[in-house]
Amino acid sequence: MKNVIFTLSLLVAAMFGVNATAQEVGANGPVITIDKEVHDYGNLDQGGNGTCTFTVTNTGNEPLILQTCKGSCGCTVPSCPVEPIAPGASAKITVKYDTNRVGPINKNVTITSNATNEPSKIIRIKGNIVAKPVEGGTPVTPTN
Repeated sequence: MKNVIFTLSLLVAAMFGVNATAQEVGANGPVITIDKEVHDYGNLDQGGNGTCTFTVTNTGNEPLILQTCKGSCGCTVPSCPVEPIAPGASAKITVKYDTNRVGPINKNVTITSNATNEPSKIIRIKGNIVAKPVEGGTPVTPTN
């Protein structure tokens, strides 16, 4: 009976040991960390500054390469660094939203990279574009 318990203990220890080793190996390589998942513009005036930034940090031990940054529509234009991000270094992703479109914002930017933790990472922008008031405070009606 003692041999059976000892053998089972060895098997359990071996399984946990293999799992711990697999996790350590997975932690190697480039690791993407972003300062925020969502940028909230709040209420933004029509035609206002629709630019925001996200800070990307490589918390891994190999260079992080951002291969693509793609907005979910043509009104959301991201700009990603093309140079590799060294381990421990940071870089900025700039996202520009077309604020001439009035109404709520809820858009995604998909970042594709060589990160071992999240090779495809989605960040979001949200808010509300408020229409400009008409000059003089009254609507302009066309005359014929």
